[in-house]
Amino acid sequence: MKVDILTREYPPHVYGGAGVHVEELAKVLAERIDVTVRAFDGPRDLPTQTDEHGSLEVVGYDVPKELKGDNAAIETFGVDLQMANDVSGELVHAHTWYTCLAGRTAQLLHDVPLVITAHSLEPFRPWKREQLGGGYNLSSWAERDAYEHADRIIAVSGGMREDILAAYPNVDPNKVVVVHNGITLSEFETPAADDEGWKVFDRYGIDRSKPTLLFVGRITRQKGLPYLLQALHFVDPSIQVVLCAGAPDTPQIGQEVKDAVARLNEQRGNIVWIEEMLPKNELNALEHGCDAFICPSIYEPLGIVNLEAMACGLPVVATATGGIPEVVVDGETGYLVPIDQKHDGTGTPTNPEKFVHDLADAINKMFADPERAKTMGERGHDRARDKFSWESIADQTVDVYKSVLEERAAKNK
Repeated sequence: MKVDILTREYPPHVYGGAGVHVEELAKVLAERIDVTVRAFDGPRDLPTQTDEHGSLEVVGYDVPKELKGDNAAIETFGVDLQMANDVSGELVHAHTWYTCLAGRTAQLLHDVPLVITAHSLEPFRPWKREQLGGGYNLSSWAERDAYEHADRIIAVSGGMREDILAAYPNVDPNKVVVVHNGITLSEFETPAADDEGWKVFDRYGIDRSKPTLLFVGRITRQKGLPYLLQALHFVDPSIQVVLCAGAPDTPQIGQEVKDAVARLNEQRGNIVWIEEMLPKNELNALEHGCDAFICPSIYEPLGIVNLEAMACGLPVVATATGGIPEVVVDGETGYLVPIDQKHDGTGTPTNPEKFVHDLADAINKMFADPERAKTMGERGHDRARDKFSWESIADQTVDVYKSVLEERAAKNK
């Protein structure tokens, strides 16, 4: 079997959970089938990998020079059309809205089945209009058209499946299946004492003797960082907070976070803000060197950051939204913070003040009992190991491919 995977992100250009997902999925799929990854951000100097069961080839694309500097959605479509033209597999598998047009075009151009993995949905991210302007109308159109014509849609959680059917009522529910995100546990082992990654603590002045809370995520509305920054005013000031937060969606939210962090440092202190995207070894060291992880997202189809934290043995405080409750078990691997949300596509809490105080209370509760927190971290590690291995997810994904190809073959008889 030969499959083309279409993605916005692929190493060395990975900045979010969808990119991590594609990187790991492609790796394990290539042990089973032939995979060509087609990605944004230009050509890669990566050799084709082959073994007796499959192969992995990576092809990168630049924005056409005639479109550089145009609206981001137009630039995206320029890459998509190049990808679609080059598709050569029996099936095309698109990830995120960035490649929906490529997947749909390839489906029509080459008469191949289209599979989409839903990592997020444009109707539930209306704040992206701040970033894309009228391009948000284009991204929404491309996503809707692809979803309504896809042969199969993979939801990364049961919560995401419900969102897909709510956002796109014309989609046949029988075509939407759940295959969770995964984790490669071996990549999250405790670094050796002399590992270079540990230097991140000294570089940013992080005190390893203090109880420390860690946040990792992009500066975007869906990650809930502004709510966390409000909640930290009510968190025990002896708790050190490390914020790995960069790549703001817009200058406005970037400035909002900058101002909020400044107020926090002025009023409670003990805040370390890391704006750069850290290499894996440094992020791994941070996750092993901190005491708890916080995920205040207001929209999260699954929350791969929580899986990564659990793989490192961290207990998690997270919002009970989207697919997060399918990963974090309340009272066992961490604490889930309840949230009542507006049904207007934004996910905004109906009572922001209550949500902020509930976040703070859960964080304080976690740090008030270090022994229980440690036990939660151990249970989280075991859950990540037992329930979310990439090997299992690759097998499930190949089964999806086979069922789609069998359906196509039956129709063509």
